[in-house]
Amino acid sequence: MNLVPVTYKGGIYRHDEIIDLIDDLGGYIIQKHVLAQEVVLQALVPKEDIGLIAAIAKPLTGEITPSPLVGTEIAVVTMSLEIHHLPHASCDVAEYIRRFGAKTNMVGLARGFGKRIAQMNDEERDVINEHDLAVYLLGDFETCIQQKFPVLRRGIEIPMVVCGGPSRETLQRIIDPPVDGYVGNVGRFMHRTKESEELTKLDEVVEEITRVLDRKREEIAKDPPSVSPARLMDVINEQVDEIHEVFSPTPITVQMTGLRVKLPYDTFARVLRDIPIEEGVTIGEIADIVPSRMRDYILIRIRPFSETNIMV
Repeated sequence: MNLVPVTYKGGIYRHDEIIDLIDDLGGYIIQKHVLAQEVVLQALVPKEDIGLIAAIAKPLTGEITPSPLVGTEIAVVTMSLEIHHLPHASCDVAEYIRRFGAKTNMVGLARGFGKRIAQMNDEERDVINEHDLAVYLLGDFETCIQQKFPVLRRGIEIPMVVCGGPSRETLQRIIDPPVDGYVGNVGRFMHRTKESEELTKLDEVVEEITRVLDRKREEIAKDPPSVSPARLMDVINEQVDEIHEVFSPTPITVQMTGLRVKLPYDTFARVLRDIPIEEGVTIGEIADIVPSRMRDYILIRIRPFSETNIMV
């Protein structure tokens, strides 16, 4: 079944019918937001059934829109959150990506500034590597980017998209070895993005991220996870009552090949390992459950089919 990421927006009246429909069709609700009298559902649904969902949603004044980043977690890496680095761009990029379904976390480096002193510590590197993709927001100066970016990329194992003040062509020339994506003319600025050309540039950032993640999805499809991360989220929601007491907007964050579960590792790691997915198959048999470097959370890394020879 080919599941595609979408967002449903509509009135809160009878929205449970849409939730039941998506579930009956074999899809998954990744996140639900209720804003006054409006509900927003981020979901993975069968591609061939999008027309059916849209038709049933129309009398409820609901609409379905593509959201290519649903089911991903992205790190937005900025050199620092000090006024020297004008964090307006970082906030705007992180917020804009969320509109397309991604869960974003901002990572402000402790020593990311300065050509001669820029560095990244082990904890920052590990936190970034826990995500599906990293967006680096660099400054305006070509020589600064060229000199310090090799230090800031060292040890990063996930795809990277670099944004900076120089043009795209300049970024491609000065960054060696190449990264996965580039967006030029996005440097520091002293205001929030609101002009049309600025919003167009944010759309370009989303397009580049989408292109890189689509390529990653193609690689994952060659050796898929032993269970869908979205299905595993439903299993945990059904069998771990404590997850419903977490006040975070996303107690379970879906990634492309795993989950971030916002429960204490020492208390719940063994509980999660022993949860049955299907008869005779537990989470611990098809996934690695490890502590996150982000607070005291739990990371579930689903092993590929080639390692487990199990598909549930």
